[in-house]
Amino acid sequence: MNAFHELRKENISRLALRLAGHPEAAFLLRQVEGWQRLSVKVPSWAAVEDLHYPHRLALEQCSGEAAARYKAQLVGRLFPDGAETMADLTGGLGVDFSFVARHFRHAAYVERQEELCTLALHNFPLLGLHHATVHHADGITYLQQMAPVDLLFLDPARRDAAGRKTVLLEDCEPNVVALLPLLLAKSQVCILKLSTMLDLHQALTALSCVAEVHVFAERGECKDLLLVLRKDCNNLQTPPVIYCADDAHRFAFTAEQEVLAAPTYTSTLDTYLYEPSAAVLKAGAFKRLAEHYNLKKLHPNSHLYTASALHADFPGRTFIIERTCGFGKRELKAFCADTAQANLTVRNFPATVADLRKRLKLREGGSEYWFATTLADESHCLIACRKVEPQRHE
Repeated sequence: MNAFHELRKENISRLALRLAGHPEAAFLLRQVEGWQRLSVKVPSWAAVEDLHYPHRLALEQCSGEAAARYKAQLVGRLFPDGAETMADLTGGLGVDFSFVARHFRHAAYVERQEELCTLALHNFPLLGLHHATVHHADGITYLQQMAPVDLLFLDPARRDAAGRKTVLLEDCEPNVVALLPLLLAKSQVCILKLSTMLDLHQALTALSCVAEVHVFAERGECKDLLLVLRKDCNNLQTPPVIYCADDAHRFAFTAEQEVLAAPTYTSTLDTYLYEPSAAVLKAGAFKRLAEHYNLKKLHPNSHLYTASALHADFPGRTFIIERTCGFGKRELKAFCADTAQANLTVRNFPATVADLRKRLKLREGGSEYWFATTLADESHCLIACRKVEPQRHE
């Protein structure tokens, strides 16, 4: 592998030219590209010598390390003393499996692509997963024939036969709504990893036994929507707890709490402006968030908040408000006079970022953050802020 060590940090395009005609060019290029991608996406895998890497699509579709570790933490909480058996019916590259499987004494990886199964057989022992078994099979066929397990993990495909992205749970492959009785009969707990584009309310309506919902985001982008199913749960009687996780931020609520929350709406800005994380926005904790942190909401549809107090544990970004203005021509001209560059965001505002940036003659970047939004009295407002950096704990 010494030769691979020398190659793996090279530019992939230049390396392809240099290896033209080499009998192992295709394998070497795939290894180099795989290592380069996973050294960023799953660094603990890339640190393991002699792993084999798959085609590009499998690399793009696999979980990142932070998302996989979050799932492992979730499973560790669900099974605090460990458990006997689990099965991942849609194994893929096996990143999620490799983190979750460590909580079980026996772990079955199921995948219908033979190439990925071959890679799993090679990689899992190198990753320390000596208790894992690899099954080249269709996940649903395996489900129908297998003995019950403590945990089932399932990541349905989000594209239809024509390759279009699906937005309804019933349109995913496999159809977990139709499979629900069998999934519950074969497991104590079933975790579904779903597209973050799916409508959460619709998914909870379609599945009547969701105990927990987890929305995981990383660096401001939603990565996973996880549903934890238990046969003894009933959504209508006990609403599931919805957990929002975005980097170091955590927030939990129920749909009932969101419905009953009665925040204060305001057209007056205080010292701080609060912008919720991507996970909170996806989960829909718009009113409950304001109530929990004693914040005033700028407008029912703006999802920006203000307060005179600083809340260091707020799940999202916090800004100190420096100045504001309306959209009259004169005040807008004075507001923009000394600023040529700022990070611009629109929230519940009748223009796009591109259109507004052109109107304001404002370049992207810099240390200032501007928000264009609508206040409780329906007036439009431009807010200039600077970011409050999170405190580091030594």
